[in-house]
Amino acid sequence: MAIKIDRRGMLLIISGPSGAGKGTFVAKLLEQDPSFVLSCSVTTRAPREKEIDGVHYHFITEERYDQLLAEDAFLEHATVHGNRYGTLRKPVEELLSQGKNVVLEIDPQGAISVMENTDDYVSVFILPPSYQLLRKRLTDRQTDAPDVIERRMRNARNEIALLSRYQYAVVNDQLDVAFEEMMSIVRAEKQRIVRYQPEIPEE
Repeated sequence: MAIKIDRRGMLLIISGPSGAGKGTFVAKLLEQDPSFVLSCSVTTRAPREKEIDGVHYHFITEERYDQLLAEDAFLEHATVHGNRYGTLRKPVEELLSQGKNVVLEIDPQGAISVMENTDDYVSVFILPPSYQLLRKRLTDRQTDAPDVIERRMRNARNEIALLSRYQYAVVNDQLDVAFEEMMSIVRAEKQRIVRYQPEIPEE
């Protein structure tokens, strides 16, 4: 007789300042661990190059965002860098109830909102190794104007000040090392009794 295993889905929050590497971590996680699905947030900002509607975000109008807000459809919502973002409550709850693991790639403002509205989650804050390297990463990706980069740098200091609100921190200096540190957290959290309850047979 086989061991019976009852698993609950894990809500994994990957957060940190813009340019810290959240997107890279999430992409590698989804590639290596098929038990995770990405929660696709909505945003009112325009898509960046190579971003696909319905994959990276649901890109919606301000009017549609207002409608969802009025319907209380968000698990969290926030205005970041002048654009509005939100995580829809219903799709996340449905996936977790099916025993699937859900990863949120989310800015610190939104992450803390999720943590305040949810009891069971795993939160990981991705830190840059220095502010100098953070500025270089933001500049090198060539997606933002200089004034936007300056605003992101100012916001980063305020966001990093929220580090103590999270359960785990990973410094993204060497990507492979940092990613393995995050995966160690994920593997351990999968075995927590709140999510993993094996029932051994009598014989």
